[in-house]
Amino acid sequence: MKKNRIDIVTLGCSKNLVDSETLQRMFLKEGMDCYVDAEQTEGSTVVINTCGFIGDAKEESINTILQYAEAKQQGEIERLYVMGCLSERYLSDLQKEIPEVDKYYGKFDWAGLVEEVKGVEGGSKKGSKKGSKNGSGRGSENGSEGESRKKPHYKYIKISEGCDRHCAYCAIPLMTGRHKSRSIEDILNEIRAYVKEGVKEFQIIAQELTFYGVDLYGKRMLPELIEQMADIEGVEWIRLHYAYPNDFPMDLMRVMREKPNVCKYLDIALQHISTSVLDRMKRNTTKEEVMQLVERLRKEVPGITLRTTLMVGFPGETEEEFQELVDFTKWARFERMGAFAYSEEDGTYSAQHYKDDVPEDVKQMRLDKLMRVQQRISAEIMEQHIGKTCKTIIDRTEGDWYIGRTEASSPEIDPEVLIPLSENLQVGEFYNIHITDATEFDLYGEVE
Repeated sequence: MKKNRIDIVTLGCSKNLVDSETLQRMFLKEGMDCYVDAEQTEGSTVVINTCGFIGDAKEESINTILQYAEAKQQGEIERLYVMGCLSERYLSDLQKEIPEVDKYYGKFDWAGLVEEVKGVEGGSKKGSKKGSKNGSGRGSENGSEGESRKKPHYKYIKISEGCDRHCAYCAIPLMTGRHKSRSIEDILNEIRAYVKEGVKEFQIIAQELTFYGVDLYGKRMLPELIEQMADIEGVEWIRLHYAYPNDFPMDLMRVMREKPNVCKYLDIALQHISTSVLDRMKRNTTKEEVMQLVERLRKEVPGITLRTTLMVGFPGETEEEFQELVDFTKWARFERMGAFAYSEEDGTYSAQHYKDDVPEDVKQMRLDKLMRVQQRISAEIMEQHIGKTCKTIIDRTEGDWYIGRTEASSPEIDPEVLIPLSENLQVGEFYNIHITDATEFDLYGEVE
């Protein structure tokens, strides 16, 4: 245990990672030693950034809190703080059930947490105390100061917070509030600061990308933002996560097609295809509209990689509706697809108005069937890469391999490219890799 070291443990999605890194910068500005997701938590203070999206995520967050509460009781750490989505939703319950935690914070009270820890840990007085209670003001103000000890070649950039959608099953708006866009200027300044530090690849994320700009500019501004981002010298790759099919900003397809550094990759969660299920989900779209959008994306952005998320077992889902989903998956042939079984979330519309009437064993059978269908599709798509040459960025080394990614793969969640260490490559650089073999999950290649 190292005195005056703070370890932030991040759970959940990449949006939480952005929050952890923002909090880290605030600690570093105060002269404190802070690490995000280190291989080992060696600090005297641990901050857990929790997730509260679905049942499994909540369980993982609670188990992690309990693990570190035990570590505190054993004297392995001195202080434990909890923040994030789970803490935002269940603050009083957590305080009562796990009192070993020194203090709980919500999702956005980063300044309060920094003040609390600084009062205990100390820290130099250098640097100004920037950052508001809601965590806004990143970018030019604090995008590059006090940067992480670790300087990766890619970064996640959150362009907005919250969500104005009211999907029946989703608790996220209950935790994050209304949609709030960052300004284009703020985002571009952050990108420029990271480019100066050597960052080459940017994962653009939001709870709802396609709504970006409506609150600030009165219209959807994602195409304009991405186009301006692509024009910044030094930006090699831009990849888009978490779009919504309803009212999709069609001009984004032109930007993806015309700008070579905008990856032909789109993460767009569709959830289901049956119009009756979509209606119950309050998704504000239909089967016909979704299929038309998929067809248009394939046509206007040739070679695009589509990633989606689908849900089985939503209340009232019949065998016929599930079969529609299976048939749609076979038709769409998504390059990347994840799926999960519905779980009832407190406070959501579906929890209040629908009965969770699909048995758990039926949900699991449907999930397994859907994933078997997708696994066959994925294996066929991966095999088609053999013989091709792909621009590949090297992320790390692992065993006897360099591990890289093509533009069709996002970090940590998508298939990777394995290249023998004998090739003598450099992490963070791009290479043209000739693909020699493929499995369902990985590609193998060598420098061309």
